[in-house]
Amino acid sequence: MDTCNPAEPLRSRLIKAALDCFLADDYHNVTTRRIAECADANVSMIRYYFGSKEGLYEEMIRETLSPLLDVLDGPLLSSTAGFAEFLGLYYRTMSARPEFPKLILKVLALRHGPGRRFIHQLLERGRTRGARKVADLKAQGQVAPAIDPDILRLAFVSLAMTPMLLKDIFEEQMERPMDDAFLESLARFNGHLFAAGLAPTISRRQGEAA
Repeated sequence: MDTCNPAEPLRSRLIKAALDCFLADDYHNVTTRRIAECADANVSMIRYYFGSKEGLYEEMIRETLSPLLDVLDGPLLSSTAGFAEFLGLYYRTMSARPEFPKLILKVLALRHGPGRRFIHQLLERGRTRGARKVADLKAQGQVAPAIDPDILRLAFVSLAMTPMLLKDIFEEQMERPMDDAFLESLARFNGHLFAAGLAPTISRRQGEAA
């Protein structure tokens, strides 16, 4: 578990401490007192900033996922080449906290913790923004008109999450670490797959073959 930095703002320390605690143990086993102690703070500050343990839990998830969702409002995905950079951002974010994708999976699939509805809201936000990006790319002629944005989203999530969820197993099988250089190469490769698969020429060839 990371050592808290007294120079950090208290709110940030509480979120980092919550992330450490919730990644290390089940939601119901983590107390606000334990989080406050890890953050070198008074437990009343959790109520002040977040209202409750559940409020802190949701804010922890929001702050971890927001940089990835905010990309969907920016210029990074103004071309299909941006998918490689987006994957690289995801891998870097999650490799710093490799337990986080597992936490999200536990909440969504196993219903551990209170954040299922909240995470669904964040994912729906990402789905809506992603669909707008795909529509823009189609309008620019960069993406085949027949591409289904939901299929594209599921394919992207599979390529993004699987390496992080199974990181330990993959490293053992490959007998090599999935370090920053490896993940950067993986992001470039998967980004190239996306760019090739989305290209309008693929759609035209399929039409000709039919």
